[in-house]
Order: sequence, then structure tokens, then C-alpha cells
Amino acid sequence: MEANLATTNLLLGIMAVVSVLEGLVIIGIGVAGFILYRRVTTVMNEVEEKHIAPAMLRVNAILDDVKGVTAKVKEETERVDHAIRTTMDRVDDTADRVRSNVRAKTGRIVGILRGIRVAIEGLLTTHPQQPRTQNP
Repeated sequence: MEANLATTNLLLGIMAVVSVLEGLVIIGIGVAGFILYRRVTTVMNEVEEKHIAPAMLRVNAILDDVKGVTAKVKEETERVDHAIRTTMDRVDDTADRVRSNVRAKTGRIVGILRGIRVAIEGLLTTHPQQPRTQNP
């Protein structure tokens, strides 16, 4: 039986050493992971401070400029639109006035010319006109 216990004790010792080595490896991996995490965090903070923050400041400044420009363009567009509408309304009013004045002044002339034409036609026609009879 002693031979069996010696073999068992040897196997148990090997398993204990392997377990201790596994534990040390796991602890080492944990420590290495923590160190790697700290380094990555430090690098990320440095990148953010040196590159991302200044870039964001420039981008925000550009966006503020774009916002100001678009606001100005919008104001100017509204002003031009108002001016165009006002001008179009004035042109329409002027056209209506000109049209009514031309009709008023030419209406008399056209009436006179029509009267003259009828008078000339009446003088030039040789057909005697019969008086119209009124129906009782």
C-alpha cells in the first residue's frame, strides 16, 4: 500500500504545484491586464487632450461661424424676398393704373373715331334707309 500512497502523494504534489502555477499565471494575467488598462487609459486621455479637444474647439468655432452665416443669409433672403414682393405689387398697381388710364383716354378717341366712321359710311351709302316702324 505504501507504493500506492507514494504515487498518490506524488500526483497530489504535482497537482498542487500546477494549481499554484495556474494561480500565479492568473494573477499575472490580472496584473498585466490592469497595467495595460492603465496605459491605454493614459494614452486615450493624452490623445483626447492633445488632439481631440483642440479639434473639437476648432469644429465648434467653425459651426458657430456657419450658424452665423446661415442666420445672415436667412435674414438677407427674407429681406430680398420682401423687396421683390413689394416691387411686384408696385408693378402690378402701376400696370393697372396705366391700363385704366389708357382705356379711359383711348375710349373717348375710339368712340369719336367710330362715330366718324359711321357718319362717313352713312354719307357714302346710297341705299335709302327706310324708317323703322314700331310694332304696336
